[in-house]
Amino acid sequence: MPPNQVAILGIGATVRRPVVINHPDLGETIAIRDMTYVALSYDHRLVDGADAARYLTAVKAILEAGEFEVDLGL
Repeated sequence: MPPNQVAILGIGATVRRPVVINHPDLGETIAIRDMTYVALSYDHRLVDGADAARYLTAVKAILEAGEFEVDLGL
């Protein structure tokens, strides 16, 4: 029998969208960036909301940094 699952991480399609960025030379400017929606659904009886928020924040930081090849061994 497989172990119980208490959370599902959903990742949407990645699309290119205009966003405002803070460029060191140009200041605030509009640039095209790859964007995706990430959602976490979890059983609130087993997972504290603060822990879930910290997990999503960590996932966001890893994806934005794009430096996860070392952790995955790629």
